[in-house]
Amino acid sequence: MTDHPSGLPAETFHPSLRAVVVAQLEFSWAELDSRLATLTPDELLWEPVPGALSVVRRGTERSPRTTGVGPWVHEWPAGYDDPQPRTVAWLVAHLTEVFFERWEWTFGGHERRPATSLEFSGDLDAALAGLREWVGRWRADVAALPDDAFLTVGRSQATPIDQAAPFGHLVAHLNRELIHHGSEICVLTDLYRATR
Repeated sequence: MTDHPSGLPAETFHPSLRAVVVAQLEFSWAELDSRLATLTPDELLWEPVPGALSVVRRGTERSPRTTGVGPWVHEWPAGYDDPQPRTVAWLVAHLTEVFFERWEWTFGGHERRPATSLEFSGDLDAALAGLREWVGRWRADVAALPDDAFLTVGRSQATPIDQAAPFGHLVAHLNRELIHHGSEICVLTDLYRATR
């Protein structure tokens, strides 16, 4: 067999759906995690406008809907598509719950939901530790799957869409969540830093 342009033997490369979505997941997480490593407590909770959705102490919430257990709650808008501004803390909590729920209903016990099982935090170290834990579990278990698992329908049971779609669809969806909300985190920290 002829060599690949990289100089490695061509049989080393096996293009697949798995290779594409896992590489995108790894690169996207590395990009976001490098920004999270520079995040400050003030940036985490900074409100770009007064009343932006955030992670707040229980009993001080300003939104009719909240999720999470413990001393902090994750505020949610009244309507699903409400465009209310959000803090970096809100975005970190949202990514944490997305990865927690999909891991739980794909690789875990298929029992827990974020609203009744996940503890959020407005403290920087704890908030980032939670996100890194669940993204890390998702990355490790997704990367360990064989190629054919990415075409398996119903591998995740988190939502009706997950149950009806090939698993690669869910991985691509979570990659999009990471890219989308990671970009928002970068923009908010850029704005904070530019105005200080």
